Amino acid sequence: MDIKHYDTIIIGAGPAGLTAGIYLSRARASVLILDSGVAGGQMILTHEIANYPGFEHISGYELSNNMRLQAKNFGCIIKSGISIQTIDFESETKSVSLSNGSRYTSDTIILATGGRSRSLNVPGEDLFRGRGISYCATCDGDFFTGKEIAVVGGGNSALEEAVSLTKYATKVTLIHQFDHFQGFKHAEEEVWNNPKIEVMLQSRINSFNGTEKLESISVENLHTKASKEIKLDGVFIFIGYEANTDFLQGKCIKLNERKEIIADMNMHTNIDGVFAAGDAIAKKYRQITLAVADGTVAALNAMEYINQRKTKLSGVVS
Repeated sequence: MDIKHYDTIIIGAGPAGLTAGIYLSRARASVLILDSGVAGGQMILTHEIANYPGFEHISGYELSNNMRLQAKNFGCIIKSGISIQTIDFESETKSVSLSNGSRYTSDTIILATGGRSRSLNVPGEDLFRGRGISYCATCDGDFFTGKEIAVVGGGNSALEEAVSLTKYATKVTLIHQFDHFQGFKHAEEEVWNNPKIEVMLQSRINSFNGTEKLESISVENLHTKASKEIKLDGVFIFIGYEANTDFLQGKCIKLNERKEIIADMNMHTNIDGVFAAGDAIAKKYRQITLAVADGTVAALNAMEYINQRKTKLSGVVS
């Protein structure tokens, strides 16, 4: 079996991975991008993006496709729908084996596997994702100006975003399954003191309803067991975030307690020649622009590492 060697293998084709690929391939590095799904990551699920510089409005699909084509035109090889079987991070020459029997080697690896917001896993959630259901107030809040929405969750993120969303929405219904919040006291007080927020404790959403877009939710009171339908235009879910790092569990790459990749300011992990970027790394904010910045930094440092390695090897040969 022929084994193809690349300067860099990027795992993940979201904005961080595609940006890294663009920078590296434009610098004449050979780049292979591998993704278990399709190029674009979480970005492709976003119906409309209004805060990406240079575009007043653009769909997540269009922005993803633009990035993918740009990376491809610069020379990146992009393989989607793959399943990784094994990865050798620790050898000086890295290697990735796929379930279809293919094997690739590289001088460096960039982990850009992204993440996902935790889902409620109730009927209609997948159907109306990006069509009324959002997991990012910063991204989508403006789309609900003058409309009624709900926020799900009881931690600091849910409390703070519920207050923030009152800048746009006429009414925010805050739904939480327990009889108390888990946020800071000052965040709770802001919620209780905001006249635009209605709180529903000990409650859960049992279904999201609508036709082409979200039109209502079915909510159950867990104490009384009574259910009711609430008509609204959008729901924001803030019940936690998970990095796509399951395949790294038990491996040599250091993760924090939330299973996020630990990377330094140069996007370098604890393993020589292995970098990380985007939503899979430990960080406070997750935005497309930040993923793009991470991918840029990872690529520039990976390129420096590649050049140093080539210089070292040429010295050994001579």
